[in-house]
Order: sequence, then structure tokens, then C-alpha cells
Amino acid sequence: MNNKLCLSDIDVEGKRCFVRTDFNVPLDEFQNITDDTRIRASLPTINHLIDSGAKIILASHLGRPKGKRNPLMSLKPVRARLSRLLKQEVKFVEECIGPEVDKEVADLKEGEVLLLENLRFYKEETDNDPEFSKKLASLADLYINDAFGSAHRAHASTEGITKFMKISACGFLMKKEIDYFHRAVSDPAHPVVAIVGGAKASTKIAVLLNLLEKVDKLIVGGGLAFTFLKARGREIGNNILEEEMLPDVRKIMDKAKERGVKFYLPVDFVVAEKIDPRAQTKVVTSQEIPENWVAPDIGPASVKLFSEALQDARTIIWNGPMGVFEMDIFSRGTMGIVSAVSNAYATTIVGGGDTDVAVHRAGAEDSISFISTGGGAFLELLEGKVLPALAALTDNPDKKH
Repeated sequence: MNNKLCLSDIDVEGKRCFVRTDFNVPLDEFQNITDDTRIRASLPTINHLIDSGAKIILASHLGRPKGKRNPLMSLKPVRARLSRLLKQEVKFVEECIGPEVDKEVADLKEGEVLLLENLRFYKEETDNDPEFSKKLASLADLYINDAFGSAHRAHASTEGITKFMKISACGFLMKKEIDYFHRAVSDPAHPVVAIVGGAKASTKIAVLLNLLEKVDKLIVGGGLAFTFLKARGREIGNNILEEEMLPDVRKIMDKAKERGVKFYLPVDFVVAEKIDPRAQTKVVTSQEIPENWVAPDIGPASVKLFSEALQDARTIIWNGPMGVFEMDIFSRGTMGIVSAVSNAYATTIVGGGDTDVAVHRAGAEDSISFISTGGGAFLELLEGKVLPALAALTDNPDKKH
């Protein structure tokens, strides 16, 4: 990443800048934005372009309209919120390409902002169609990608467009995401502790194998812990078991032992007969999960064990909650880990798997070093993959390393 061209490296004055943002924000049934974190995260890039006298064309997707126009997934609510945050009117056009868009772009003055309609109203966007990419590219002189949340997608607006632009650079949010990730994974301060939660082992095997090369301690919680417990010969009640993953999880535990990585699993759970906010619950050890019961949260002894494992950490990477934290009755385990991570004397990086939602719900976002805006992109970086949207950006000739 350090060898890619960044917005700060280029002169944008008077230039038409096509900025791929990530405005994929949650909306309620009345089209109100319920969390504008992703919009706010894009402000440093947009404000820099305004202050530098660029002509700004913003593009994003929202939801999964599958190539069809869907008024419930329009970016109009984003336009209203963005206008308020920027304290200036954001122009809007209900297309992404065509004569109407061309006219709006031609009329843009320096420092003005135009938002295009949802890119995924066009099937060509997710197909990475070259003609569609070319039409998007024709709108601008420069391309800026600030959409880390979509960086793992090779779509027309994230990867295809760069083939038709002379200069493609990363925005400030993209740079911040990659720089923090590099600091945590490629060049971290040790001890490094990774916490991996979430529902299924199958989605995290590659992540765990890659992390074992870099961490000193590995904590596994959430639904995926049950496949590990089963591999150790435990009875796991009515919890998620991915039978076909048992050889893989044994391989992970063997590799941890071989590399001297301290490996932690929950030692107790909050159990219930079913996942229901009104369910009767009790705390049992990991050896005593009743048959046909579920364990939607880790117990207090696990929170204490994991918190103690974090005490000497200098770098903490967290992906995935410890249980069904969306229900208050099963939220204590995840909230206990939020508290431990936010109070740690360490560089703390949180991302993906609803972990960011848990941190915001606990009101602990100001105590975390960095909260990633990307779910899938964050996971793929943890797996050691190259992000196609990032690879497509222009190399900075001054930074060859």
C-alpha cells in the first residue's frame, strides 16, 4: 500500500475528480439513515477536494438492488445528510451515466459536489463491464478511491474504471485503513493478540491460519468456538457444529502449539433452551453444556480469562463478536471484551463481523485506536489476500518499497 499514489500526492485544482466512496449506510423503513459513520469517514477526502478547488463527482452503492432501480435504495437520503455535514448543497443526479450526468458534470464549478445515483442500479457495475467502466471514467480527469469497504470487489467503479484513467489514487480514508492494518499485521508492536469471533469456523479458517504467523496469542469465541471444542472431544449441546471443518480446526490448534502461540477458547457459557430475549438462562462450564441447549454468549470466567490475556498486549486485532450481542440478555460477553479492548494499553484495531456495531453500542469508539469501515475487505486483508481495488491504483514512482 505504501507504494500507491495518494490524494495528497496529486494536484487536483480545477480537475474533475471521480471519487468512489462507501455510502452503504443503514436505512430504516422511512428512509432515514440510522448510522452515518461511513459518510463522516469520507469527509476528510471530500473537504480536501473542496478546499483545493476540485470539481467533485461522488459515486457509491447502497444495498443490493441487483442491477435494478429500487427507490428504497436510492442515495437521496445520503445527499441530504452529506449536504448538512459539508454545510453546502450537494447536487444530485438520478443516473450514473448518460446525457443528464454529462450536463451536470459540465456545469460543475470548482469546489462543487455532485452525487450520482446508486451504482448498483446498473448490472454492469458488479459485472465490471468495460464499456460501463469507460463511461464512468469519461466523466473525470482523476480517479480517487476512498471506499475501503468495497476494496475487495473488482467492480466497474472500483477496478474497471482505473484502466481508463491516467491517474488513480487512494483517498485519505483508504490510506488510513491500510496504514493501520499494516501497522497491526505487517509491522506490529509485540505481544500481538488476535480475537476472532463470529458464527462459523468455515468463514474464518483462512484468517486464523494467516494470523498464526503473526500473533503471540489467539482468542477464539462466538459460534465458531464450538467446532474447536468438539475437536477437543467436548459435547456442545445444540450449537453450531461444522463437521467438515474438524480437520481444519485441529490443524489450527496443532499449528498454534507448534509455533508457541497461546490459544484460548471459552471456559464457560451463558446457555438457554433457545435464542430468545425472554429465555431463562444459566452459566455453565464448557464441559457442562446441556443437551439440546444453545450457548449464545460466553460466560464471566471466559471474559476474565480473555481480559487477562489482553493485559500485556501492545497490539490487539479484533474481528467478530463473542455471541448474539444484539439481544441484551446475551450481550455481556461481547460487551466485556469491548471493555477489555478499549482499556488496553495497546494499538487496538477493530473491524468486520458486526464488531464495530458492538463497540459503538457500548459507546467505546473513542477508546479504540482504529475502527475499520470494511467488513469483507478487512477479513480478506486478515486472510493475507490482495484487494483488487487497491492493486488497481497507480503506483507512486517515489515509493518503490
